[in-house]
Amino acid sequence: MSTSQQPDPRDRPARLTVGVVGAGRVGPALAASLQLAGHRPVAVSAVSDASRRRAAELLPEVPVVPPAEVLERADLVLLTVPDDTLPGLVDGLAGTGAVRPGQLLVHTSGRYGANVLEPALRAGGLPLALHPAMTFTGTPVDVQRLAGCSFGVTAPEELRLAAEALVIEMGGEPEWIAEENRPLYHAALALGANHLVTLVAQSLELLRAAGVEAPDRMLGPLLGAALDNALRSGDAALTGPVARGDAGTVAAHVTELRRHAPQAVAGYLAMARATADRALAHGLLKPELAEDLLGVLAAEPTLPENGEDR
Repeated sequence: MSTSQQPDPRDRPARLTVGVVGAGRVGPALAASLQLAGHRPVAVSAVSDASRRRAAELLPEVPVVPPAEVLERADLVLLTVPDDTLPGLVDGLAGTGAVRPGQLLVHTSGRYGANVLEPALRAGGLPLALHPAMTFTGTPVDVQRLAGCSFGVTAPEELRLAAEALVIEMGGEPEWIAEENRPLYHAALALGANHLVTLVAQSLELLRAAGVEAPDRMLGPLLGAALDNALRSGDAALTGPVARGDAGTVAAHVTELRRHAPQAVAGYLAMARATADRALAHGLLKPELAEDLLGVLAAEPTLPENGEDR
């Protein structure tokens, strides 16, 4: 009995040639996922050694060329550069005549919608904003993580179906974001994902200082449960001394942080105040317990002098 093998995506007729301008962590992963869907990466621009290594790992045999040559070779161009770099890049490419009529130009910035691609639109390009709501490592695991990943999609109405189709081909779920809401959308993601990394890193450092040998093993189940509860129940998932109004415990936390990790005090107080406000608003923190707690949280963080702990 013979067994059939899955066809190699490279053997399929390519529907679009794909180029990547900016081989950071995002661009090569998206191009690799488009390749799995039958498209053909043909060019990538990369400057640093790290970006060249990423391109070689995720897009082997795809030549590294200057940005203008990427646009010359590709039907679909991924502009995967930092947010602050994107407007100047688009102006430069459009101004030098690199953009071709009918060419799909896709940027992955969360901050911007399709309007940032206006210079390319005037040159005949087709502007799409496709932002994956995912954190990237710059390794092949990113391609797997795109399965089921939400994308913030913004595009002219006539290109909406094309934008959503590309997201689905990459394994993602399109979520339409209005042009004027892009900055708020991006702020929400940064607040949740980027600040989470900082909070977890601080927790790991403090547990090590407390003598815990495997802080990652201790935090993993706790944080996993907290995240799951928060996604399911929102503010109703709040627990801990702030939500309970345990002012004495919070004061002890602040004292220990000032002694062992003064750089963490400001963040602890800020998050505790925000937690207290939400707990009060949702009836979790009793008003009669809130006064003493808020008094503790009103204290300004004390910074160490001459680099020494107080």
